[in-house]
Amino acid sequence: MSDSQSDKPDELAGTEQPFVQHLMELRDRMIKAVIAIGVAAAALALFPGPGALYDIMASPLIASLPKGATLIATNVISPFVVPIKILFMSAFMIALPVVLFQVWAFVAPGLYAHEKKLVMPLVVSSTLLFFIGVAFCYYFVFGHVFAFIQSFAPKSITAAPDIEEYLNFVIGMFLAFGLAFEVPIAVILLVRMGVLSIAQLREYRGYFWVIAAVGTALVTPPDAGSMLMLLGVVGALYEVGIVAAQMFVKHSKAPDADAEADKEKDKP
Repeated sequence: MSDSQSDKPDELAGTEQPFVQHLMELRDRMIKAVIAIGVAAAALALFPGPGALYDIMASPLIASLPKGATLIATNVISPFVVPIKILFMSAFMIALPVVLFQVWAFVAPGLYAHEKKLVMPLVVSSTLLFFIGVAFCYYFVFGHVFAFIQSFAPKSITAAPDIEEYLNFVIGMFLAFGLAFEVPIAVILLVRMGVLSIAQLREYRGYFWVIAAVGTALVTPPDAGSMLMLLGVVGALYEVGIVAAQMFVKHSKAPDADAEADKEKDKP
């Protein structure tokens, strides 16, 4: 090999190191997120404890059961496994802001300034909306749903729900209501990506209500009250999303986007 060939820089050398650095940063961010979840889990294990966490989650159902009725465990290890699952689920929710911040800190350096104006508010607002959806489900929907179900139970039947089945039901309901409350974020992203315009969102409002009615009927229990509550909230959030999309998209445009649009208009 000649000296001229040996002096030529390696074309891959310039890309390998940054890629490795990105992997190392991703690893560090993931470790910090896991540590945050671990710290939250340790704190919850000390107070109030896994068993107490399950009691808190089960309190809406217990309140609707006949006096003296309790939940049962049909699996030998359920009394241990189910509270531990709730412990880590609760720890993840508490640490969610830290987890999302680590995601944001990882992707932020690759974004333009106008994109950062959109992403950070969306991360914060989506987290808050998810928490609000879960709280709405726990404090308002569960009591109504369980009372409705027990009102149909024959007097000859003693209700004794299984703790694992109840956990699966709660997780499904929390996800359904938490994601339903993300409607404004979905509307903003659809507008920001150019999939739909504000005018189209207003025009398709009737179709949205039909889709929302079908979706809420599928994810909620067989109870008209809970379905109507979720449908009303989702419809209101859709209107909020339209208003928010106008503000977010306006403030997240590239600096020269308006200037380019004016140039296009001036062309013959």
